[in-house]
Amino acid sequence: MTGPGVAALPALGIDIGGTKVAGGLVAPDGELLATARRATPGASVGDTEDAIAAVVDELAGGYEGEIVGVGVGAAGWFDRTGDTVLFSPHLAWRNSTLRKDLAARLQRPLWVGNDADAAAWAEYRYGAARGADLALMITLGTGIGGGIVLDGRLRRGSHGVAGEWGHMRVVPDGRLCACGNRGCWEQYASGTALGQTAREVARTSPAAAALLLERVDCEPDRLTGEHVARAAHDGDPLALELVTEVGYWLGQGIADLAAVLDPEVVVIGGGVSVLGEMVLGPARERLERALPGRGFRPGPRVVVAELGPQAGLVGAADLVRRAVAEGEA
Repeated sequence: MTGPGVAALPALGIDIGGTKVAGGLVAPDGELLATARRATPGASVGDTEDAIAAVVDELAGGYEGEIVGVGVGAAGWFDRTGDTVLFSPHLAWRNSTLRKDLAARLQRPLWVGNDADAAAWAEYRYGAARGADLALMITLGTGIGGGIVLDGRLRRGSHGVAGEWGHMRVVPDGRLCACGNRGCWEQYASGTALGQTAREVARTSPAAAALLLERVDCEPDRLTGEHVARAAHDGDPLALELVTEVGYWLGQGIADLAAVLDPEVVVIGGGVSVLGEMVLGPARERLERALPGRGFRPGPRVVVAELGPQAGLVGAADLVRRAVAEGEA
């Protein structure tokens, strides 16, 4: 099944996270026709593949028409072809031949790749980056991921691992990162960073963090980025200060990316993006001050993602549709 006819058919999109396998039947215009999910048994490769197959079977079994194929996005580093998962932080894949294993299991055309890449493609096709000649996606959650769409193509780099913005080093000898380096961007501009800074303040200055500590029974080690985000929405001055600091670091990182890539638009997604202008306002202000050549060149637009948590599966579905149309799946 190749050629222009596939453009009119729905496809299945699968988004594999640390806790769930979410799937959707996605129409060519990006509309979700049906959804399904299973828990992710992250410690077992075989059990995770079972969960993927169960979601595919449920969605395909409930649809009477023809389905183009299955697109799968997962948190992890893939090789350029998408055949091998080099490493996944929350799942058991280590140099795993996921594409080959799933193709044998599902017996359907398949696209496999990074979930943030899939989300970037969804925002380019249907969301906040529509029509941009160079769009960057930045996903702010536990860490920082992202993707690049250039001239209408998803760009994955020479080895398949482009867009891992979170591991740019922004503070020499700064906080230790799970990647093994110190001072990575995601240690200062992510949900994890928001929680870590809150815990540090609460331990050293409990009086300043009194409102935050009320949320966790005065146990600073229980504070998370989500607690801070909710407190910021409620007007807690310290929480707003911490969110502003994350925005500052976000803007600094975007300025550094702009120096290298000169994007037209930068789309901010992931859990932290729900803070909206509380984090994007300070980010734009810092970007304006830190942009190389400021005053003599335009900077990128910085906008919040439009597709929310469904972006990964919507993008994965469209990527398998595109791959089939081009004879690549």
